[in-house]
Amino acid sequence: MPPLRILLVDDSLTFLKSATRFLAMDKRLEVVGSVLSATEALELIPLLCPDLVLIDLAMPEMNGLEATRLIKAQPNAPYVIFLTLNDSNEERAAAKVVGADGFVTKSEFSSSLLPLIDSLFA
Repeated sequence: MPPLRILLVDDSLTFLKSATRFLAMDKRLEVVGSVLSATEALELIPLLCPDLVLIDLAMPEMNGLEATRLIKAQPNAPYVIFLTLNDSNEERAAAKVVGADGFVTKSEFSSSLLPLIDSLFA
């Protein structure tokens, strides 16, 4: 089976680099792109055809909620998992409303993300 294609979207270059290193350790995953804004992500999704988009909830210009709503409106939309510093019931509810497939806090990134990915693609 080919590796799952992942697009990372976060306004922190440090987090993007760290997440890319972490995901590269799993040979079932391939980071096909990493961008600093939701606008860039929306431009790249039709070109890169990722299976999964990992996106920060809070970003300037366009937040992850609005971006996910637009991503999920596309034909053959990829799975979308929110990555965020904050964890609140309101954010989780808003993520579900826009069609997110998962929600992981950045503090639990290394322990929670891979099991969630496994459950989505099982």
